[in-house]
Amino acid sequence: MSLLYEELKWRDLIKDVSDEEKAKDLLNNKKVRFYCGFDPTGESLTVGHLVQIVRMKLLATYGHTPVVLIGGATGLIGDPRQTSERQLLTLEQSLKNAELIKKQISRFLDPKKTIYVNNNDWIKEIDMISFLRDFGKHFNINYMLSKETVQSRLSTGISYTEFSYMLIQAIDFLHLFEKEDVKIQFGGSDQWGNITTGLELIRKVKGDNDAVGLSSPLLLKSDGTKFGKSETGAIWLDEELTTPYEIYQYFLNTADNDVVKYLKTLTLLTKEEILALEKAMIEEPEKRFAQRRLAEEVVLFIHGSEAVEEAKLVTEALFTGDFATLPVKAFNTLEKTLDTTYVSEGDELLKAVIDTKLASSNREAREFIKNGAISINGEKITDSNVLIMKANALFNKYVIIKRGKKKNGLVVIK
Repeated sequence: MSLLYEELKWRDLIKDVSDEEKAKDLLNNKKVRFYCGFDPTGESLTVGHLVQIVRMKLLATYGHTPVVLIGGATGLIGDPRQTSERQLLTLEQSLKNAELIKKQISRFLDPKKTIYVNNNDWIKEIDMISFLRDFGKHFNINYMLSKETVQSRLSTGISYTEFSYMLIQAIDFLHLFEKEDVKIQFGGSDQWGNITTGLELIRKVKGDNDAVGLSSPLLLKSDGTKFGKSETGAIWLDEELTTPYEIYQYFLNTADNDVVKYLKTLTLLTKEEILALEKAMIEEPEKRFAQRRLAEEVVLFIHGSEAVEEAKLVTEALFTGDFATLPVKAFNTLEKTLDTTYVSEGDELLKAVIDTKLASSNREAREFIKNGAISINGEKITDSNVLIMKANALFNKYVIIKRGKKKNGLVVIK
């Protein structure tokens, strides 16, 4: 069996480590509790969070216990971004988001072997004077100013609220170290300043100790752009915000230079499997074996096997133009994927062609229809006066309008 620390290094899941020998001992030779925090700044996590979730899952398979911290309190403040201040949440919104994120993460980890905590439970008990005396007193301004997240904001300005974020996160690590016997904190490399502040607070309060901090590299594309962004924005883990098909397509289109890195950090495929996929990619890049496996594994991890099959069916239908064999549930995905219009039975096809952006005007739509460029559910239409009828619809509700070989729109009969 491989050693966990070495596997984490191979998977490129370790960038910074506070004490490598101590980390190796805890991860390779013992069974410890470790924590990773998620601030509830939105109602859903994104695929960018998968690095931490997959790493927690990996550690759990080696017998370590995940402690998932949902930042109901820190979410009210906002971890400093490099650009500007975050918009502040209300307590009600922060706690609501926290519950949604807890529910989302619980899909990935064994509920019987995972501990969930919300830092609002202990942060709300600390009054201002106690905060300044018991915690703030341990850090001088020069130490806090030296942190990279603060440095990046000095030219544009940073509020005391965001400046103090690192102290709140440090309190979290101390609390979990004392109350939950947590030995390790993980996070992205942008969290390294917060992680080391927590280690410093533990050292000053507890003296010599066995706490360790580790960070992972931020996942960027090979061109330097941010991972987890599509043309339409963030890729969410909530299927109501981003369909499994969209996630499948996102990873299916991964560049060759990125695919092995994503297989290592976003899946739990074995080293042997990943190396075999890398070899196949080098020898037959046009077949995109690695990209297909990556897309399947990520969708499987997030949404399960049925979602994988549906994503593959929709992908095939959009490529071949054959939508008749799709199950009815797949049309929910198409509604979120294709330009869609909602009509009543008997409405004109001509208007639907324009509403689905397959033509820009009545004149252009008539021209396309006259030339046989438009089909509905696979049947070519040459009459501009055709009406949308349930009898000609799939499941008495859905009509696929196709222009040429690749442009599709969806009509839903109300």
